[in-house]
Amino acid sequence: MKRILPVIFISAICCTVHSQDISVATFEVDAGKYERLNTPVSIVIDKLSVNDDSCSFTMFETSDNVRKEVPVQVDTDLETRLWWILDGITAPGELRQFELFYTREKGNSARLKSIINDANLRITQNGKEVLQYNHSVHYPPAGVDTVFRRSAFIHPLWSPSGNILTRINPPDHYHHYGIWNPWTKVHYRKKEIDFWNLNKGQGTVKFNGYVSTSSGNVFAGFRSLHNHVIFEEEGRESNILNEIWDVRAWNININTTSQVYLVDLLSLLSCATEDTVILDTYRYGGGIGYRASASLTRENSRVTTSAGYKRADADATRARWANVRGSFTDSITAGIVFFSHPSNRDHPEPMRVWPSDSNGGRGDMFFEFSPIRHNKWILEPGKRYRQKYRMLIYDGKIDSLTIERIWTDFAFPPEVRILDNK
Repeated sequence: MKRILPVIFISAICCTVHSQDISVATFEVDAGKYERLNTPVSIVIDKLSVNDDSCSFTMFETSDNVRKEVPVQVDTDLETRLWWILDGITAPGELRQFELFYTREKGNSARLKSIINDANLRITQNGKEVLQYNHSVHYPPAGVDTVFRRSAFIHPLWSPSGNILTRINPPDHYHHYGIWNPWTKVHYRKKEIDFWNLNKGQGTVKFNGYVSTSSGNVFAGFRSLHNHVIFEEEGRESNILNEIWDVRAWNININTTSQVYLVDLLSLLSCATEDTVILDTYRYGGGIGYRASASLTRENSRVTTSAGYKRADADATRARWANVRGSFTDSITAGIVFFSHPSNRDHPEPMRVWPSDSNGGRGDMFFEFSPIRHNKWILEPGKRYRQKYRMLIYDGKIDSLTIERIWTDFAFPPEVRILDNK
């Protein structure tokens, strides 16, 4: 399939006048050849100058001479980009038109919030918890070697009904940390380092500050810096890899009867020194790893992949997406569909999936997209390497048509065209 990229043009405008609403531009979104479902879309507005902090944006969609306000949000981390949700179903080939305004009115309080404290950052949607990112160092249970301590991971991850889907420090693998992605077999300056198996005492991944946090009516999230440090003699540490995590929860819903959460995780890797880092071939490491709640067992857990594999035979196969789900004590089925972006290395991406007889027959659930499963990855100084993942978190059931729509929206976003700028 040919990848469709947004095409965007906009002229410079300065927000200096004081009228209530000033029209900025009109533009359209073209669904292309795919049917769309509640799709995050955006337009670059780098050339649009906003000098007055009292100014904000409003946007309206016009359809059959009816104007409907659409929530928008500005992201300024890497470039100035305006985001919104193309809500509902958009048919293939359909064009939807929007008009953007400056306004001096501030919007309502954010529907999605990033709430930070000394230990963690929590993302909430309409007051309900979505996920917790832990920036402080977490220590294992009392009596367990503190070599298993770690920061920079997601736990808990909640389903919309409040079930906790992740697990950390299970007795069988104290180094498992909810949603996380350390590398297992790394070569640096002729030395092998394991960032995954913390009990080896060779290295770990550490939180090293926030680049930004965001709240709004379109998304909430954060960008955090991770250091991959190796432990050297006399207690010294050396950072060999920098990583930025960009995590966002989007304000979408699938239908009126059940709520879902949609979360993106972008990893940006770069060498921290002038030396090459080699991520050797191994069955797990990097990508996006998931240790599931203890509620998911061999009796009630299921895996289905885009290639049609199940839990029994999915390990070491490739997929565009994988649906990992199970039942909880309140009889509610909950799960996560993991999506791999086609720009990711070695896509469709190899997976590590524990079979139903894992961990002495208990059948605990572990899943990972592992880009080094079949081929090593050489990271060169001065370059940045990107891995993009999306998680659809749900209660109940998600049909394959919905999954395919969301993967398509993730992989091949609609085209945005400017119609008129003021």
